[in-house]
Amino acid sequence: MPLNVKRLFAPPCSSGLLVGSILFALSLAPSLVPRPFLLQGLVSGVSFTLGYAFGAFGRWLWSYLELPEPGEKASSRIWWASAGVCLVVATFFLWNASEWQTSLRALMGMEEEARVRRFSVGFVTLAIFSGALFLSRLFREFAREVSLRLQRNIPRRIANAVGILLAASVFWTLTEGVVVSGALRLADSSYQTLDRLGTDELVRPTSPLRSGSPASLVAWEELGRQGRVFVSSGPDAGEIAALTGGPAMEPIRVYVGRAAAEDPAERARLAMEELHRSGAFERSVLLLVTPTGTGWIDPGAILPMEYLTRGDVATVAAQYSYLSSPLALLAEGAYGAEMARALFLKVYAHWTELPPDRRPRLYLQGVSLGALNSSLSFDLQDILADPFHGVLWSGPPFRSEAWQRAVRDRDPSSPPWLPRHREGRVVRFMNQHGGLDAFDGPWGPLRIAYLQYASDPITFFSVDSFFQRPDWLEEPRGPDVLPELRWYPVVTMLQLAADMMVGDAPPGFGHTFAVAHYLEAWLALTEPEGWTEARLSRLRNHLMQEEEARRLASED
Repeated sequence: MPLNVKRLFAPPCSSGLLVGSILFALSLAPSLVPRPFLLQGLVSGVSFTLGYAFGAFGRWLWSYLELPEPGEKASSRIWWASAGVCLVVATFFLWNASEWQTSLRALMGMEEEARVRRFSVGFVTLAIFSGALFLSRLFREFAREVSLRLQRNIPRRIANAVGILLAASVFWTLTEGVVVSGALRLADSSYQTLDRLGTDELVRPTSPLRSGSPASLVAWEELGRQGRVFVSSGPDAGEIAALTGGPAMEPIRVYVGRAAAEDPAERARLAMEELHRSGAFERSVLLLVTPTGTGWIDPGAILPMEYLTRGDVATVAAQYSYLSSPLALLAEGAYGAEMARALFLKVYAHWTELPPDRRPRLYLQGVSLGALNSSLSFDLQDILADPFHGVLWSGPPFRSEAWQRAVRDRDPSSPPWLPRHREGRVVRFMNQHGGLDAFDGPWGPLRIAYLQYASDPITFFSVDSFFQRPDWLEEPRGPDVLPELRWYPVVTMLQLAADMMVGDAPPGFGHTFAVAHYLEAWLALTEPEGWTEARLSRLRNHLMQEEEARRLASED
């Protein structure tokens, strides 16, 4: 089917260039976290493309309504003027982009980075726009050719509609059925291969209190990469005793990798057998962790509990995916919740059978996608007769219905980034500056705590920000949100979407949770005995030093 090459490579629309340049300029403004140049180019490219689409549609509508149009010479002058304005605007705002990003890095205590790569951002923007423009014109020409052929036998307007629908069907099939599905299959295969790889520095545990040990029912090779990291790390009884100044136990760490069993129910059964084998239900605290998509468990969330209990704790988790959290949510969103629920039901059923005075205190924990799936693992109606003790969810994704309800039902005088929910009887929120103890009334027997930062895009992203100002931008703002941050239609949503892909914020900002804040959360949730302020200060310093060592090791 021959296509009109001249129309495919015609100059861009002048009105599209003008509107596109405006959205491009706005896309360079700061958002919640600093962006590397590739992501900045992606945001700017998509912003420019959408702006161009709005401008081109306006131009088409003007012509469709048969309003007066300039002549050929005037149109040529307008085009060159529009191109010049677009170039000037792009150059000016690219030149000033570094200062905006620097102010955000300063707010988060990050080192000043080299100036924004202006030419790189411009090149990525141009590449995205050019590709999108070519595909849209290819779609238009394909639909036009189909319509012209159909007009030989059916009315023109019906032929136009059929041509558009047929072209849309072909492009959708190629995009969703070939490109997207193929990319997801490739990602799943790649992550699965990565998950099987070991690292030379990891040592298989010998303690029977760890999964993957010679005594374990789960083989070392079946733990997955993140599982092996989890069971081979953490303090032993001697390290805990040295820091706490008293007797200590070795913490129990149980982990079941996805490779250990294909079915969630079978993995939950294996986890229960590991818990019984290691004596987990004889400890004073049982911590049920839902990992992120790859199976990762935030060490900063677990270590404080192991020290606060002086090792008298068992932690259990089961992997449900090989993919990173965004891909896992997209490709197998229900699977993580299924795994979390299967494990919770197994643990909770046995826990409720134990005498109340002889069973461990039961807590749930999850970060990011793990927080979402953990919140879906139980129904409040099912546990009210015999509630477990508490929950710590950090960085809940914006899709979490439990988090949405709690924020929506907050005291109207409290901000969404630190809500006060029904006098804190069940649900409480905290950030970098605390918040769990900011209530006069008691915290009930079931304690649900959210740790969230106002600069976390995974929590505060909203599709509505495409056309509506988010309420977290109202005053007062969170302590880690720039005063210069403004809402712009279309652009702000794209910026937040890109921010969700950025993982290099320092601890205490964005989606990186500081171990010191985890410590404060567990202190409020569990109220451990025997901890003086001096001992807590020593523990806090030790945990922060370990956190810094992990951060430096990850950068090498």
